Amino acid sequence: MTMNLKVLEWFGVITAIAYSLFVASNVGLEFLGFVLLFISAMSIGAWAYLGGHRGILLLQFFYAAAGLIGMVRWF
Repeated sequence: MTMNLKVLEWFGVITAIAYSLFVASNVGLEFLGFVLLFISAMSIGAWAYLGGHRGILLLQFFYAAAGLIGMVRWF
């Protein structure tokens, strides 16, 4: 179980980093960036839920919503 939590945590971190670089670079990868934000929020949200990190879990709901809004607006 501990290994699965680490995978969720670090996968979420890596996708969040990619999201921020894609959106900040302003080279037309914004939609993909928002997809990555949503995926990151799901991954870190699962990690937070399984690990009992309720504050981070709440934050991930808002990041997931931002990802969905970004996808809708950029599509």
